[in-house]
Amino acid sequence: MTYKGLFADSLVVDQLDKIALSFLVEDLAIHRGGVAANIAFGMANLGQQPILVGAVGEDFGDYRSWLERHGVDCDSVRVSETRHTARFVCTTDDRMAQIATFYAGAMSEAREIELGPIAVRVGGLDLAVISSNDPEAMLRHTQECRTRKIAFAADPSQQLAFMDGESIRELIDGATYLFTNEYEAALTEQKTGWSRDEIAERVQTRIITKGKNGALITTRGEPPILVTIAHEVCKADPTGVGDAFRAGFLSGLAWGLGQERSAQMGSMLATYVVETVGTQEYQLGRQRFLERFTLAYGAQACTEIEPHLTCPRP
Repeated sequence: MTYKGLFADSLVVDQLDKIALSFLVEDLAIHRGGVAANIAFGMANLGQQPILVGAVGEDFGDYRSWLERHGVDCDSVRVSETRHTARFVCTTDDRMAQIATFYAGAMSEAREIELGPIAVRVGGLDLAVISSNDPEAMLRHTQECRTRKIAFAADPSQQLAFMDGESIRELIDGATYLFTNEYEAALTEQKTGWSRDEIAERVQTRIITKGKNGALITTRGEPPILVTIAHEVCKADPTGVGDAFRAGFLSGLAWGLGQERSAQMGSMLATYVVETVGTQEYQLGRQRFLERFTLAYGAQACTEIEPHLTCPRP
């Protein structure tokens, strides 16, 4: 929601302990979201068959239909009988100040989900991406991956601020991939007490997204790779850009591409998201995607991804 005014005009500093405010807004925009759903949506649009794992409320019906229509497997989503699906409600004023609330809701039940039956249902898991979720669920899924020898990617993102060092160490130790942005990378080192080199010994590949400066990929025993961004036509909304990068990167890996080409796929998909308001509102056209990819990364790079890209033709 957008408030046509300033929150500050309604705040009385010496009365904040008695605050009771209501702001009249003229517009309401509702967008689909959630880290896992955003990543799964992006992968499905690139032709993958991602399996969404998480806990939702009975109000998930329309969203489930949307995701399944776009190729996301939702059969392993747990539906709560008592809580609504998690949601983020945000009001922004004319100075871009924000008042927001996050309702966790059914997300807390994700800790009840077992990965073993999911692996049996689909015939095995290539990689479990453990993104920001209920902290107990994140820890449980990580431990289960180790026990069942399922390769996993650690993607703690927003939960880094709330988790202690011991929990974060548990999440990332032994990960095949560790995803963070620059700030999260520094926070990970600070909270775990592990240096950059120590983390490099505990994860196979570390991916640090650096905004306009691209993405840095470091793999144990190999030279680092710096991938530049694919420039956008316009900047509409950065929300969900990191999720799109992960979707493109993971899709490239699933196709058998190298890490550099996979990161370029991630950067290209992230550009589509930054050009669109909403994390799942973009539309991919195969020919246009290939043209933009060629412009950003060259003809040889395009030749390598072209046989795998199965999004619609336009």
